[in-house]
Amino acid sequence: MAPAWQAEAVKPGLLHPLLPDRALVAALLDDASTPVALLDKDGRIVRAGTAFAALAGPTLEFAEPAASQIRAGLREGAAVCCNSDLVFGERRVPIAIAMTPTGLVAPAAVLRLTDLRPMQALQAQLAQAQRLQAVGVLAGGIAHDFNNLLTAITGAAEDLVVQTDAAGQADLAQIRESAARGAALVRQLLAFGGQQTLQPRAVAVNDAVRAAARLLERLLGRTIGLRLDLEEPGRTVLIDATQLDQVLVNLAVNARDAMPSGGTLTIATSRRLLLAPVEEAGQVIPPGRYASIEVRDTGNGIPADVLPHIFEPFFTTRRGSGGTGLGLSTVHGIVRQSGGYLTVSSTPGIGTVFRIMLPRQEALPAAAAAAALAAPALVADEAPVEARRVLLVDDEAPVRRLAARALRRVGWEVTEAEDGETALATASASIDLVISDVIMPGLDGPGLVRALRDAHPGLPALLMSGYADGDQRAALARDDIVFLAKPFGMAQLVTAAGEIALARFKNKS
Repeated sequence: MAPAWQAEAVKPGLLHPLLPDRALVAALLDDASTPVALLDKDGRIVRAGTAFAALAGPTLEFAEPAASQIRAGLREGAAVCCNSDLVFGERRVPIAIAMTPTGLVAPAAVLRLTDLRPMQALQAQLAQAQRLQAVGVLAGGIAHDFNNLLTAITGAAEDLVVQTDAAGQADLAQIRESAARGAALVRQLLAFGGQQTLQPRAVAVNDAVRAAARLLERLLGRTIGLRLDLEEPGRTVLIDATQLDQVLVNLAVNARDAMPSGGTLTIATSRRLLLAPVEEAGQVIPPGRYASIEVRDTGNGIPADVLPHIFEPFFTTRRGSGGTGLGLSTVHGIVRQSGGYLTVSSTPGIGTVFRIMLPRQEALPAAAAAAALAAPALVADEAPVEARRVLLVDDEAPVRRLAARALRRVGWEVTEAEDGETALATASASIDLVISDVIMPGLDGPGLVRALRDAHPGLPALLMSGYADGDQRAALARDDIVFLAKPFGMAQLVTAAGEIALARFKNKS
């Protein structure tokens, strides 16, 4: 229902006597968070709120065709709704326009503006996240097959070491090193896609920085000084310690390349408490207690047109000098997968600051930490022979063959199967362990374990895969299934199998 004053006749050129007084109108406009102004019939501003003045300034100039639409709306008493730009000389600000006629002479219309820049920034952030997600999905698909190949290469090289002379062993060492580099590349691809297999634990930030500094001093060279500015007492975070080292190394290498004539790299730690969400660098950081790590350099800085792209995979300004564009992408992926946030600010000619914010973690109680350190390591050779009957399932014949050979060498009785269906048909009642690949044609590894446990309740299981996302790994852990990520050496597989067998034997006894 329309307000009463709108139903009354309005004398031309006058405000209706039932309209609020000018002071109240001014207060309402100034209190509005949305930019609002009152226009006369010629499009002049009768009164503008504070938010409107902050956005539009003292003069109001719209780009065409919005300006013509507003003039026509004022003449015809019609509403206008469109997107356009506010024009400030050569600068333009994208806005949404909504003009509603009042049916009066003065003011003739209410004009509301919406600054579209925050929305456009969020859209750009979403597009970036979707690109990273797409690459992460692609990396996950590649990782499985590629890591199977690397497992076969590494296993075959290990197998040949005992059969080869010194010259041949040097070549095998090179093969294994190349396979390790391939595995590291896959981990990088998975890292910036947020899909890497991490092993988080409580890490003292200051201790981790000091330990990394010993490596960084050699990495930076003589012309770059390394300075540590560590707040005490230090804070603890939950993160994969190896990946935190990689983050610091990648940022240090990036800083070194930005200081070709020398300079100073500073790593600073501090704490930060957020009581409300904070927007920084196009991302919203939720409330919480954070440990902050800043990596600051005095280098060339990052040009403004390059800065929005630095976390994109394969984006690099050093293509000709060996840059892959994976360093900062990997850093971003590790930090986000660890529940943290990464921001960057840079001033050309002055330097760059990367800020890592990780959720603070209470340190492990002293008793629990001591117990963890004192836990005895399980040794494969301690498991009795009668507890070493294994069903080995993998659709990759080279991996299956090498794994079976390695297990038989240390006394395992191995039954091989190339898929889940064959494994079910050949499984004996006396198996002590099932080792299977996760992803196979037909019945997959988790399905095979469930089917076998129907007939053999509590059967220990070890599943291996070149790629398993976080949800899959969590599901395996809930089902009491040990997970081994490919690529691995055959010695790792033998050790893991022996630990499981010994644990089961001790539980039975």
